[in-house]
Amino acid sequence: MTSNVKTMAVLTAHPGKEAELRKLLDGMIGPSRSEPGNLRYDLWADHAEHGVFVLDELYADAEAAAAHRASPHFQYYLANIGALAERKAFNLVALAVA
Repeated sequence: MTSNVKTMAVLTAHPGKEAELRKLLDGMIGPSRSEPGNLRYDLWADHAEHGVFVLDELYADAEAAAAHRASPHFQYYLANIGALAERKAFNLVALAVA
């Protein structure tokens, strides 16, 4: 049995970079959702803290997650994210999921 791979990333825009960060993140949605093995790729924003975004990603298996990380759009994201935001990514293991 294969296990789904869950990644959550919290991105906090550098001052004055909120719009650029949002544009970068929006550009990831379509290509990421189109990948084989992608089960979820959602972008959330914090209501209370302007410029804080959360990516909620789910892949069918480790191979699909690795393919995402190797994709041109993810490599572009990695090359640009540091100039726009602080990034904390979590690779999660399911403990109790409905």
